[in-house]
Formats: sequence, C-alpha cells, structure tokens
Amino acid sequence: MNILLEKVKEVLYAVLPITVIVLALSFTVTPLENAMLFRFILGALCVILGLSIFLSGVDIGISPLGNLMGSALAKSNKLRIITIGGLLLGFFISIAEPDLQILADQVASVTLGLVPKMWLIVIVSLGIAVMMTLGFIRIVYNFSLRKILTILYLIIFILALFISPGFMAISFDASGATTGAMTVPFILALSTGVSALKKDSKDSERDSFGLVAVTSTGAIIAVMLMSIFFGSSGILSGELVQGSSAGTAYSASVWAPFFEKAPQVFREVFMAMLPLLFIFLLMQRISFKLKKRTFTKILKGLVYTLLGLVLFLVGVNAGFMEAGKAIGYGAASMENKSLVVILGFVLGLVTILAEPAVYVLTHQIEEVTSGYVKRKFVLLALSIGVGFAIALSILRILIPQIQLWHYLLPGYLIAVTMSYFVPELFVGIAYDSGGVASGPVTATFILAFTHGVAEAIAGASVLIDGFGMIAMVALTPLIALQTLGLIFKMKSGKGEGKKHGG
Repeated sequence: MNILLEKVKEVLYAVLPITVIVLALSFTVTPLENAMLFRFILGALCVILGLSIFLSGVDIGISPLGNLMGSALAKSNKLRIITIGGLLLGFFISIAEPDLQILADQVASVTLGLVPKMWLIVIVSLGIAVMMTLGFIRIVYNFSLRKILTILYLIIFILALFISPGFMAISFDASGATTGAMTVPFILALSTGVSALKKDSKDSERDSFGLVAVTSTGAIIAVMLMSIFFGSSGILSGELVQGSSAGTAYSASVWAPFFEKAPQVFREVFMAMLPLLFIFLLMQRISFKLKKRTFTKILKGLVYTLLGLVLFLVGVNAGFMEAGKAIGYGAASMENKSLVVILGFVLGLVTILAEPAVYVLTHQIEEVTSGYVKRKFVLLALSIGVGFAIALSILRILIPQIQLWHYLLPGYLIAVTMSYFVPELFVGIAYDSGGVASGPVTATFILAFTHGVAEAIAGASVLIDGFGMIAMVALTPLIALQTLGLIFKMKSGKGEGKKHGG
C-alpha cells in the first residue's frame, strides 16, 4: 500500500499541470461544454489512479519478468536460442500493443481499408521481432550502438526515397506506436537482464539502454518495405480525410463514454498481456522454477498492470481526447495563430510528464547509473524536446509548404551525427527516450489537439498532419537528450565521460 501511495503522489505532480492548463483554457479562450469538462476531470482522476496502479504493477511484475527472461536468453550464450527468443518475444509483445492497435485502426480508416488493420499489425510486429533479435545480439556480442543506429537510419533514409510522404509519416509513427506503455517496460527489463550478466559493469550500465532504439527501427523499415513491395505508396492521400468536422456531436452524458470504452479497452489490454502470461507460465515450468512466493508476486504484478493500464486508457480515451480536440479547434479559430504554436509548445512540455513509459525509463536511468544521471534532468530535456515537436507540428499545419521530411531528414542527420560526440550511454538513453515519448497520452490528447487545429485550418489534412506529429515527438528527444549528454560530458570532464560510456 505504501508503494501505491508513493506512486499516486508522484503521478499527481505529473498529471496536475496538464489538468490545470486545460481547466484554465476552458474558462478563458476555449470554453468547453459542461459535460465535456466534467468528463475531462473524471478522466484525469482515472489517469492518476490508473497510472499509479500500472507503475506499481511494473515494479513487482513486468520488470522482474523481463529481467528473468533477458537473463535466461543471455545465459544460454547460444546464437540460435538468442535469435529464436528475440523473434518470438518481439513478435508477441508487439502484435498486441494497444498503441499499435490504435495506429492500425487509423491507417485502415485513412486508406479506406486498402491497408487492413491486421495486415499492418503483423508486418510491423515482424519488423519489431527482427530488430529485437538484432538488439539482443548487439548486447551479447558488444557491437557499437552508434554504428548500428547509423547503418539502420541510413537504410531508412534510402527507403524513404521510394515511398510517398504519407507513408513516411505512418512509418515513423509506427515506431512510436510499438514502443507503448505495455512494451517499453518489458523491453527495458529484457535489456537490463541481458546486460546485467556482463562481467564489465561499465558495459552493463551502457548496454542497459538502446534495445528500444534498435527495436523501434524495425517498425519504420517494415512499413516502408510494405509500401514499396506491395505498391501501397499511392493509397494514402490527403484528400481522403479533409476539412472540418467541427460539428462533431459530443455525448451529453458524463458517464456514458467511460462505460462504452471500458469493455473494448479491457479486451485490448488483456490480449496485450496474454502472450506475456503464456510465456511466463511456460518459462516457469521449463526454466525459471521460481518459489511460490516469487511466482505469486509476479502474477500479482501482472494483474496490477492490467487493471492500471485499463483504467488509464479509459480515462485518456473517454475524458481527454474530445477535450484536446475542442481546445485545438478553438485555439486555431482565434485570429492570432501564433498563440496556437505557443499553446502547442506548453502542452508538449507538460503532457510528456504523464506518459507511463517515461516514468519507467527515467527511473531505470537513475537506477542503472546509480544516480549519475538524475531523472529530473532527463525529464526536463524530454519536456523541452516534446514541446518543440508539438510547436513545429502545429507550424506545419499552419504553413502547408512545410513538409514532414523538411523536419525529419535534417533532424535525424543531426541526431546520428551527435551520437559520435556524446557518451554512448547517452546515445542509448536518447534513442530509447524517442520511443517512449510517443505514448498513449500523446497519441490521444495531443493527437486530438492537432486534429482540432487541422480541422480549423482550411485545406489541412487531419490524419496526415496527426501522423506527422507523432513522428516529430519521436525525433526531438534524440537531439534534446544527446544535448544533455554533451553538457554532462563537458561538466564531468574527459575521464568521467569515458567512465560512463564515452
């Protein structure tokens, strides 16, 4: 109970800023209907309680399970077992990720069903499986993270020459969607379990990060290859979803959306956790042989994770999304459009603090580095990066001449170049942060906000601009966190920089 109370206190500080901002906007520039405002407040309560329970479940269930599985793979020291294990874990973890389900629904909608939901989920999951395996092999055989990322992003930019702008946005968004609230804690725990067996503590610390980074490139490459080989590049068109739906009818009931969303969310989260439960029970029988108390504790943690994630996602979907859309539409309808860009920056600053996976990553960073990298510095850099991502995305909606690749190409070139000048520990942290930043809060509240802005701007393409926003949120933390790495390197001196992975 003490752990849960600590989590509630911590989460309260994170969710309070965005709640206060929305309430302030509601009573000033963008008034919300009473029912919508009450749903937002109820959603905020669900988010606070759900995120607290979820994080407690991660601590006692997901993280220990991931550590056990990562250690079991590394102990085998056999390439065949590592490869098979990486492929199976990567595929089953990804295929039922709730964020990927949401993205696949959106893609099926914008392509009028020409890219089926399950088709996209399977292809992305295969890409994730292959790259997770590569990530395991990198850790076990000490391959350089920065060199592997350079090669992977070089491949990505070559493929980008052959696909449409719409599918480029979806490709990068798929990367963010597959590193959601369910997968990130497990992948981080897997990497910790694998790297912890290394004899050199410096290598163990450095290699605890980077698996999310390598894994997430699999989604980008998979969608790009799908577009090229299946001739899908012409399917996605900005004209399919256009203009304004400002007249969207909102429910007059405060409670109805929550009761409507709960069964669907429960089903999706349960399906997301079912493969983990199956693998855990199988490994317990053939390998782990845990004592009854430890086994029961992990099962308890999985139940907490399930309940917490359901409550969190119901709150976000039923309470946050429509408020975000209404605020975006109202702000973009104002005469001074520069205020929308500023508002986007502020929302980006505070929204990232409520992302579940961000909590897991920042705590692991502080724990693995024994306090050398403080989580408050990581959160600050991450917030600033995401703030710029939302502001630049809004600017792209307001100025049609700005295309997504105008941001992504120089952005990733800067990020990859920086990786050769910062301590390698920070390379892994930065690229992992890019994956965790685009979680369920961003994919719902901020996505709805940008949709509202796009609906208010004549000629803007709602879903295309929305997809691009998530891609931007995955990019800017790479630069922000590596900049933090450069600051640490300069402050701590050459010797300390090398000590921590330089």
